[in-house]
Amino acid sequence: MTSSSIALLGVKGGPAIRPGSSMPTSTLVRMGGRTILVDAGLGTARGVCDQGVGLGEIDTILITHLHGDHILELGPLLYTAWTAGLKRKIVIYGPEGLTTYWAGFTASMVYDIDLRIHDEGHRDLAEFVEFRTIGEGVVIEDAGLVVRAMRNLHPPVTDSFSLRFEAGGKSVVLSGDTTFMPEMSAFARGCDVLVHEVYLDSAIDALCARIGNADKEKKKAHFVRSHCRTEDAGRIAREAGVGMLVFNHFVPGDDPTLSDDDWRAGARNEWDGDIRIGRDGMVIEL
Repeated sequence: MTSSSIALLGVKGGPAIRPGSSMPTSTLVRMGGRTILVDAGLGTARGVCDQGVGLGEIDTILITHLHGDHILELGPLLYTAWTAGLKRKIVIYGPEGLTTYWAGFTASMVYDIDLRIHDEGHRDLAEFVEFRTIGEGVVIEDAGLVVRAMRNLHPPVTDSFSLRFEAGGKSVVLSGDTTFMPEMSAFARGCDVLVHEVYLDSAIDALCARIGNADKEKKKAHFVRSHCRTEDAGRIAREAGVGMLVFNHFVPGDDPTLSDDDWRAGARNEWDGDIRIGRDGMVIEL
């Protein structure tokens, strides 16, 4: 693997998994000599290890927002890294409320954590994590790596962020979960790779019918107002002049009737550049 790359560990939108589906969202960014995990949906720890990266090698974790498909495995991942011999502190940036999640996770594991401290001699897990609140603007600026955040549009969530990584003359933008917003074109201007979430209009009704335990109309309204059509992702790529557009966080992410051409078709009406259909484990080298 080159010194600069991004690995899509999970590309499914939403926390549910079913036979044959991809895993929920997480991305591993390796730039500027740093290894940064963005989001921690179910399956993240396995996805990191499948990239040949030890959990203790993660320098920083960025959480874009507090939906379950982005944080469900944060606690288990940090706990597992600790039991595997974590030797340094990991800084976790996320919206306000993330520490409430962490307090709940550690409370649920207090018996085991205390046992490993007193019986096995582990240093306290709390020594190895530090939480910082993310906001708009520069999040990290260190040794040639700059990470910027922009608040995106993912109603009803208000603290939801897009991220831009720059190092060594390369740049990557992760849209996070967002509906179409013109500001994304400026935020992604000239980047080498834009990883953008997408939903497919024609498949939403079938998805809502499969869920079964939620109000179908409310569920559909959520998808439409909170996520981005493939056409609009293509428009952003064109206006921003990106080098490559990568689809991620697919809604639906588990419909076997959909082909890669179905996902590309709408974007092709707006942009004729390089479009990649994200897959779990896909590595994009810069």
